[in-house]
Amino acid sequence: MADITTISSSAQFADILKKSAVVVVDFFSDRSAPSQAIAPLFEQCAESFSKPNAVTFLKVDTEKQKDVSQAYRITSLPTFLLFRDGKEVSRVTGADPRKLQDLVTKIEDAASAAESGGASGSGAAWRGADLPRGYGDITSEIELKGCDLLNADDDSGPVRVLFDSSKPSALDDSRAAAVKVSGKKDWIESGADDQLLLFLPFRSMLKLHTIQLTSLPPADSDDDEEPPMRPGTIHLYTNHSHNLDFSEADDTPPTQAVTLTSSDWNKDGTASISLRFVKFQNINSVVLYVVKGDGDGEKVRLDRVRLIGDSGEKREMGKLEKMGDLPGE
Repeated sequence: MADITTISSSAQFADILKKSAVVVVDFFSDRSAPSQAIAPLFEQCAESFSKPNAVTFLKVDTEKQKDVSQAYRITSLPTFLLFRDGKEVSRVTGADPRKLQDLVTKIEDAASAAESGGASGSGAAWRGADLPRGYGDITSEIELKGCDLLNADDDSGPVRVLFDSSKPSALDDSRAAAVKVSGKKDWIESGADDQLLLFLPFRSMLKLHTIQLTSLPPADSDDDEEPPMRPGTIHLYTNHSHNLDFSEADDTPPTQAVTLTSSDWNKDGTASISLRFVKFQNINSVVLYVVKGDGDGEKVRLDRVRLIGDSGEKREMGKLEKMGDLPGE
C-alpha cells in the first residue's frame, strides 16, 4: 500500500512515533464496512502529504493489534489519530469525509510546524550542504505521487528515495548494513546509459534558489563494470505538466544548463547548483535532465535531491474535495 505502513507490532508503532515528527493513524478492521468505505480517502491523504521521516501514515488492524488499540482506547471504527512529536493532538471517530477533511487541515498545520521548528530526535532532516542565507529546504513541496523518473536501473530504489531526509547509506555504516541485508537501495543509478530524466511536480508555486544534488559513487565496483559516475552536464526545465522524453528534452532549450566538475562536490558528495533566480520564480514543476556523467563510465548515480528556496500558496486537494458522501449514504 503506497505511502501507508500497516503496523505489525506495538514495538514498531512506538518506534515510528519516535522517528517521525507527524504521524497519522487509521485504526480499522476488515470486517468494518465504514472502515472500508473511508479507506480510499485516507489513501489519498497519504499520497498527498507523506514526507519521509516527517509525516507518516499508518494503519492499525484493531483485531490483530489489540494491545495498540487498547492503549489508545479505540472503541469505535474507524478512528483516526494525529500525533505530533509522539503526542496525540487530534482524534476523529467515524467514517465522515467532512471530519477527515478537517483532520487534513490539522495535518498540514502540524507538518508546517515540524518544518519550521525542526523535527525532534532522529526526525531532523539530513542535508549534504548548508542552506543559502535567507532560504529554506522546500523539498517537502514535491508532489511525490506525481514524480516520474526515466532510465533508472531496475535494481535502483524507488524515485522517492531521492527526497528521503535520512542520511544516505553511503555515509552511514549502520544504514549501509541494513541496505545490504534487505537489498533495498536508497539511491538511483541510470540504466542503459549515463542519462536520467526526473520530473518533479510541486504542491505549491515555488521560488527556487538552489538545487542540492548528492552523489556518492563507490570508489570501485564488485564486478568488471566501471563504477557509476556523478552527474556532469545537467539541463533544467520549468513549468511542464509532465515528464519529457529524451528526444523532446534534447530538442527543447533548457531554462538553465549546468556543468559540474569534481571541484563542485563537497566532502559529503553534495553539489549546490545556484539557479538564475529570475527564471525559477513562480514555478510549479522542474524537469532535471542528467545529459551525461562526469567521466567515461556507463552509468550515473544520484543519492539525494534537495530543493532550496521559498514556497508559495498551496494548491487545494481537488480530489479530496470531490469525494463527497460515502457510498451508500
